[in-house]
Amino acid sequence: MTQTPLLQSIEIETGPAPTHSVVWLHGLGADGNDFAPIVPELRLPSSLCVRFVFPHAPVQPVTINGGMPMRSWYDILVPNLVRIEDETGIRASERAVHALIQREVSRGVPASRIVLAGFSQGCAMTLHTGLRADYKLAGLMGLSGYLPLADMADHDRHAANLNTPIFLAHGLQDPVVTIDRAEASRDKLVSMGYPLQWHTYPMQHSVCPQEISDMSAFLRSVLV
Repeated sequence: MTQTPLLQSIEIETGPAPTHSVVWLHGLGADGNDFAPIVPELRLPSSLCVRFVFPHAPVQPVTINGGMPMRSWYDILVPNLVRIEDETGIRASERAVHALIQREVSRGVPASRIVLAGFSQGCAMTLHTGLRADYKLAGLMGLSGYLPLADMADHDRHAANLNTPIFLAHGLQDPVVTIDRAEASRDKLVSMGYPLQWHTYPMQHSVCPQEISDMSAFLRSVLV
């Protein structure tokens, strides 16, 4: 089997010899730099040594943006997001995310101490990959996104993460991934039995201070 190449990433370590990791996936058109500045804002305890990994998605044409090449985890084909989905691209990025997680394991951080996180399209990849992982993760953290290939989730999911905590956060005025799309994903995950925290904020497709505080509390609760 061909080995999946490792994506280039930005890494930030909050202390020597990290014992925990957070793999954080950016949104469409951004890169790993997008969320790197958030690390000190999370104000995690100094006793918690965490390696934050912010990978860069591949550059590829995006249909909804006129075919313009940009960093993207998969192609976006229609404004609806889910009426027609790029299953091939989603599954290719799933393999790339798994490879990043396995590298953390090879560096001494057990999967059970790794959180997978993401914003927008990165949130979609977080949920897609986390549900299918055949190893137990510490948690999933999805911001301003949705569950892709939702109709396949029941069939594809793995039992390893049935009890893995999921944090979902969304802006009530989000014009990119509308709140109804996020609520449909939330309801799907709840119906599948996942333990889920749901947070909404008076914002658009962005991140706000209260959300950062809530993310910090979630990370403190699962990175133990």
